[in-house]
Amino acid sequence: MTRAIVIRSHGGPEVLELDEITVPDPGPGELLVEVAAAGVNFIDTYFRSGAYAAELPLTLGKEGAGRVVATGDGVSGIAVGDVVGWAMGGASYAEHSIVPAAIAVRVPDAVEPTLAAAAMLQGMTAHYLTHSIVPLEEGDTVLVHAGAGGMGLLLTQLLVARGVRVVTTASSPEKAELSRGAGAVEVLGYEGFGTAVRDLTDGAGVAAVFDGVGATTFDEGLTSLRPRGTFALFGAASGPVPPVDPQRLNAGGSLLLTRPSLAHFIAGRSELEWRAGDVFTAIADGSLDVRIGGTYALTEAATAHADLEARRTTGKLILLP
Repeated sequence: MTRAIVIRSHGGPEVLELDEITVPDPGPGELLVEVAAAGVNFIDTYFRSGAYAAELPLTLGKEGAGRVVATGDGVSGIAVGDVVGWAMGGASYAEHSIVPAAIAVRVPDAVEPTLAAAAMLQGMTAHYLTHSIVPLEEGDTVLVHAGAGGMGLLLTQLLVARGVRVVTTASSPEKAELSRGAGAVEVLGYEGFGTAVRDLTDGAGVAAVFDGVGATTFDEGLTSLRPRGTFALFGAASGPVPPVDPQRLNAGGSLLLTRPSLAHFIAGRSELEWRAGDVFTAIADGSLDVRIGGTYALTEAATAHADLEARRTTGKLILLP
């Protein structure tokens, strides 16, 4: 038996229940992992609320890191005792989790498991957004929403490392200061950010908008783009974006709109290892700072969800089973 956070109905943070569950032996291609840390992400709140469909009861948590305690048949390259990290799978809000070996990567000794758990999903998301979505050039200016969040801080750092000028949004002076510390050249409030972006770029607009906020920022974000600019909508923290008339993209200057997901950018083993390896290397050499904004015991999972959704946090939130 192991302790885990289970939901039996959809709703708010109050539906998160601590329970004792039976952990099966790992099947073919699976790992049994003693979870050291689990990442808390907005995608977890979508499954909790029912915005994303899943069979109930459900143990939440798509991201984590921990030590392998057993392997199933057919597993190669990962052994008992290895520390591994994973994203987009598993049931990480638990003391032990069954994780498909195909989505797990070994964590280098130089990277603490807690940092690995904090960086797997958001770090690889920031990696594909900066390396595979928009062909940015040195000196280009982009807009990143929620610059003091876990994603915003990582995304800003990776963009700056590529020579890109980053403008961000933040909701308080304290968050603005954190965003500047990650390399943002300007930090804007959310009200009227589209006009401010135009002013900062002498009316030209930005080369790309990276938006994980969604409903409340989408429309104004489109007006922030230069002709042939790219809008990368990778999340919906404020709710889903309503249907869009493609003619708006034409009217804005042949704009590009994409709604990418990490799963499609780590679909192959070589791509997963490339992205995770780059993130781990950057953490180990100090060029990527992963800010853990809050740690919570497993029993405090509901508080973590409430804090995340209320925007009371900065950086990454972590559960410690």
